[in-house]
Amino acid sequence: MRILLIEDDIKTASYVSRGFTEAGHACDVVDNGQDGLFQATREPYDVMIVDRMLPGLDGLSLIRA
Repeated sequence: MRILLIEDDIKTASYVSRGFTEAGHACDVVDNGQDGLFQATREPYDVMIVDRMLPGLDGLSLIRA
């Protein structure tokens, strides 16, 4: 499965992405809403995990876009 994780907390993002990778999934990590929106429209993902409180563009606005 291909996963896009949009999380601004570095420790949380590292922990979660490591878990997905160890489980055999491909996980891309982005740390802000604007870059997350760009990445989501650029590559095909099976699932996106989006933090609500992101710098630049909040998670709910990102999902709406």
